[in-house]
Amino acid sequence: MTEAVRKPVPGDLKGLRNVGPATLRDFALLGIEKRAQLAQANADELYARLQRLTNSRHDPCVWDVFAAAIHQARTGEAKNWWEFTTVRKARKARQPEQPEF
Repeated sequence: MTEAVRKPVPGDLKGLRNVGPATLRDFALLGIEKRAQLAQANADELYARLQRLTNSRHDPCVWDVFAAAIHQARTGEAKNWWEFTTVRKARKARQPEQPEF
């Protein structure tokens, strides 16, 4: 039996461009279940909280994926996650004492 293709419904995190199984697991761990929750989130806070909850350092690209997903949840505009890398790196350059993310 084949599984029916499920179309994303409003509020469904699986319908976001950059969100795959690993990010869905991260969101679940962070308590993010709906787009409305994600739209209210902050990528810096989610990334820092994820690292605290897992007690491990995560690749900075995870921040980029969070930022892209938040942007899409807020605006409906789907951008590639790597478009947010320059934002992260520019902020890091302005705040070198901050931990890498």
